[in-house]
Amino acid sequence: MRLSLGISTCPNDTYIYEALVRGLEKSPFEWDVHFADVQTLNEMVLRGELDVAKVSAQVYPKIRDRYVCLGCGGAIGYGCGPLLLSSGSSTFDPAQETVLPGANTTAALLFRFWFSREYGDKSGRLGVCAPQVRYALFNEVYSSLLDKSAAQGVTIHEHRFTWKRDGLHMLQDLGAYWEEHTGSPIPLGIAVSRRSLSDEVVRNVECEIRRSLLEAQNRIELVTPFIREKAQISDEKVIESHIRMFVNDFSRDVGVDGRRALECLWTASEC
Repeated sequence: MRLSLGISTCPNDTYIYEALVRGLEKSPFEWDVHFADVQTLNEMVLRGELDVAKVSAQVYPKIRDRYVCLGCGGAIGYGCGPLLLSSGSSTFDPAQETVLPGANTTAALLFRFWFSREYGDKSGRLGVCAPQVRYALFNEVYSSLLDKSAAQGVTIHEHRFTWKRDGLHMLQDLGAYWEEHTGSPIPLGIAVSRRSLSDEVVRNVECEIRRSLLEAQNRIELVTPFIREKAQISDEKVIESHIRMFVNDFSRDVGVDGRRALECLWTASEC
């Protein structure tokens, strides 16, 4: 059976899905693989263009009538959330524009979750005090902070490990803020598959993802040439740190705590 798959080029995705992409032994599937940034993947799934995809967790309420959330292959965890950074100031300025990595990303939702509680009314609603934002690809957010064309922005992925080295300023760890206010892990990304696929096919897709992850965990080298080639950064230590942070037990099985965190996020996305 031939299916289309969409994943990002980030090290956690390429680590989990490499064996699947290359072809697992006795696999029931052939995969047409699309690599893209997370916002593009969100948009592709919103248009119904992919059979299986890794997308932002917060986009799910908009696609749940056509896609099912899989029990593995995503990105949920503790201490791994997006960071609100500044190119010069150590204080957030609500009157300044903030650059976000895509309207449908979980990072954008977590920024609004934080902003509404810090700058909204007592009920946590934004009211007339809405943030000034614009959207860009995640690597463009970071580069705009580095060249100071943006005063503040929300960064994700491997840039969590490079901001201090690059002279940027931390304004808020949005993941830590989420954990503090919800008591839940941070649900960043999920894997989804079409609802039109049979239950057996969906189970086999989950099995393929878990087999692929297990193969990665059983090999000697953490970072392979495939992962290096796809990564947006060449620093080997950053790639390793990225994998170790974003690939965990939730990647293999979302579980009760992961499901609870996702439901909490989806409720927040409707506010």
